[in-house]
Amino acid sequence: MVRNLDLTLLRTFVAVADHTSMTAAGNALNLTQSAVSQQIARLEDLSGALFVRERRTLRLTPNGERLLGKARRLVALNDELWADMAEGPIGGRVRLGAPYDLVGTWLTPILKTFSEAYPKVEIELVCLASPELRTAITNGTIDLALVEEPVDNSNGECLAIDCLVWVGAKGGAAHLKTPLPISMVAETCAFRPVVLQALGECDLAWRTMFESGSIDATRATIRADLAVTAWLASTVPNDLDILPFGENLPELPSFAINLYHAKGQLPRAASELTQQIRHGVSGYSIPSS
Repeated sequence: MVRNLDLTLLRTFVAVADHTSMTAAGNALNLTQSAVSQQIARLEDLSGALFVRERRTLRLTPNGERLLGKARRLVALNDELWADMAEGPIGGRVRLGAPYDLVGTWLTPILKTFSEAYPKVEIELVCLASPELRTAITNGTIDLALVEEPVDNSNGECLAIDCLVWVGAKGGAAHLKTPLPISMVAETCAFRPVVLQALGECDLAWRTMFESGSIDATRATIRADLAVTAWLASTVPNDLDILPFGENLPELPSFAINLYHAKGQLPRAASELTQQIRHGVSGYSIPSS
């Protein structure tokens, strides 16, 4: 017998997962906290426990984590079909910001899929360092942004957490030199303050080998074994090595990859790209360091 899921329950589940609070989810959906609680209870009757309470927030259970990605896709597809029937094909322009390192790794497959699904949408890609992207979102000069931030100092919607690692040439020796030669993409790089703090706390001598604002130039410097750098593990190309933490390479903190959007109601195209980014990141495998 064919059975149909209640999309209202799934939409409420996604809202609670995003806001980690039934009250906040209810505010977003224009529902009372009691109504949200009842809908989650109905869904849990079908699927099993979805949330556990931690202090004042709700955390997904393993069962809830498995359901969330599929629930997002169903809700997004429903909204897409409804919009197509009610308003016609999606068009317009979306201004998307991202750091240089995420463009060639995370964003390429996401943007390809999105452009094939919405050929009438024009995407304006803005590549800046994460601190500059936060400013651009605040100023309203871009619609969406992927921002790299320390896990304990972020306010956006967390899409993933990745390890910040030391990177060097295959079989290279730059990490053994004193002072340690370091190549960062730019002075505004989000990783720079935590890298220099880690080196300072270990009282390690270092020198800046290269800062050009170009990630391609930084890659070339690392491949030539002139210096080491610090990148997210998921962005390290196969022809470079992730170097182990040790006496000359202090441990580095993890970073969150957060999604920000401009204030106010997002245009349809930006809203659909937001859903595509969430879906694309949920299926992305982050390697261990």
